[in-house]
Amino acid sequence: MTEALLWRKSSYSGGANTDCVEVAPTTLGVVVRDSKNTSGPVLGFPAVNWRLFLTGLAR
Repeated sequence: MTEALLWRKSSYSGGANTDCVEVAPTTLGVVVRDSKNTSGPVLGFPAVNWRLFLTGLAR
């Protein structure tokens, strides 16, 4: 992945660095990583799947 990513942490994290994830938009969807291990692996989700996930959370 060569594009620069703009990582965001949930506002529900409350500034603590425990049990947090960060998300970043990409040209194909969204990537997610552990905020405690920023150089570790990331999970990628296509845009349509991420929208379905967010819709499910809003219920």
